[in-house]
Amino acid sequence: MAQTLSRGSVSGTAVKPGGGKRKPFLVDLYSTAVGKKYVMAITGLLLMGFVVAHMVGNLKLFQGETDGVYALDVYAVWLKELLYPAAPKSAVLWVMRSGLIVAVLLHIHAAYGLTVINRKARSVKYQSARDYDVANFASRTMRWTGVIVLLFILWHLADFTFGWVNPDFVYGEVHRSVVASFDRVPVAIFYIVANIALGIHLFHGLWSMFQSMGWNNPRFNSWRRPLATAIATVVVVGNVSFPIAVLAGIVTHPAV
Repeated sequence: MAQTLSRGSVSGTAVKPGGGKRKPFLVDLYSTAVGKKYVMAITGLLLMGFVVAHMVGNLKLFQGETDGVYALDVYAVWLKELLYPAAPKSAVLWVMRSGLIVAVLLHIHAAYGLTVINRKARSVKYQSARDYDVANFASRTMRWTGVIVLLFILWHLADFTFGWVNPDFVYGEVHRSVVASFDRVPVAIFYIVANIALGIHLFHGLWSMFQSMGWNNPRFNSWRRPLATAIATVVVVGNVSFPIAVLAGIVTHPAV
């Protein structure tokens, strides 16, 4: 008689000890270190794509104005009117923002979960301080740069989206708000430092993503470091150019 084969659980905990409903496959997978690494990699890739696209769009800051209209303000209006009139104004933009928020929360939760798993699994201490430093440099760097990037995101929203910490914020006038913000030296320095941390985070994240996704192959290893370096460098140089341009007087706004 043929036997019926059924899928076992990923973590060995999908079925409750006393019998009960099996966990959904994705939930069960996410409870493992492998699942969390996949989530870290996938959400990291999505967020990296957003960071690059966001930086490219903000380069319109250097186009200045034409007939009294700033290119960055036109770009902001275009974002709000994506798929309009098929969709209400700003609807697509808020869908994308919501997706990014979910991706950030999943990224943070997966990172925290992996940290807990790694600490529990580390039953034997490293033999020397050097071994500890080598084994944990990437993880400790990612942790702290991640915290800096999170604080940067919160400040960025308060500065340019809601205007809570921007002294000359005017809704819809993005160019003016950017100049008003970066005209403050402490804020400009914070943005520069935060974007350097972002670049380090992107470099290590892209590097480790290949291993998390099972792409750690000799054919890829020869170019994954140059790729990670190139993407991180482009993002840092592009984003850092904005506060430097305002401080240097290259980008201005008459109302500020």
